[in-house]
Amino acid sequence: MSPVESLLVVLAGVAAGTINTVVGSGTLITFPTLLAFGVPPVTANVSNTVGLVPGSVSGVVGYRRELAGQRSRVLRLGSASLLGGIVGALLLLWLPSSAFDAIVPVLIALGVVLVLLGPRIQRSVAARAERRGGIPDHGVWWVWPAVALTGVYGGYFGAAQGVLLMAVLGIGVADAMQRHTATKNVLALVVNAVAAVVFIGVADVDWTVAGLIAAGSVVGGQLGATVGRRLPPPLLRGVIAVVGVVALVLLLA
Repeated sequence: MSPVESLLVVLAGVAAGTINTVVGSGTLITFPTLLAFGVPPVTANVSNTVGLVPGSVSGVVGYRRELAGQRSRVLRLGSASLLGGIVGALLLLWLPSSAFDAIVPVLIALGVVLVLLGPRIQRSVAARAERRGGIPDHGVWWVWPAVALTGVYGGYFGAAQGVLLMAVLGIGVADAMQRHTATKNVLALVVNAVAAVVFIGVADVDWTVAGLIAAGSVVGGQLGATVGRRLPPPLLRGVIAVVGVVALVLLLA
């Protein structure tokens, strides 16, 4: 890889780290970039996943203020992401990619719709929960299995995982969107880290490529936290929807 190509991979990592911290779907930038520079698809997928993990850590650190008071919630929902991520990574080894090709666009489209309708649906969910004693800190009963299923999706594929997580958290957990973003970053990190460990164990990692992406994504994680924290809830919801639609169009194309 030439110096110019290496620089472009780093810049792609910066962009991916920024987008992952605010929303998700950074893979849709780095993966095509690696393919364009001649990296074999499997190697590109594995190296990209490994390289983006440090960026996820950076995003979690960048949103650490919003994680205050969420220890119990993060631990509970993190167990769902851990389980789902393991299952998803194993499915990647056992199933052909065509097995999920049909459902992935549907999931992303559903996530976008739920994010846009989230406040209205959340009010309805809160009203029902109030009659039963209120919404627990970790969310209504279906949040844990929904996070686990999102983890399966993230471990298998990954792109737009953040859109789905924000939809689940925004509807089933009573809290501010910025705090949901912080929680989402932790849950996505758990899934991505599990997938990376599995990939390292069963496939060849191009450590040069992974290192370049890691360097860029760490910077991007901090940029994403700075930018994302300044977005008001309606605008943040709009950004999530736009990224989800772009991911959907790219996948269908």
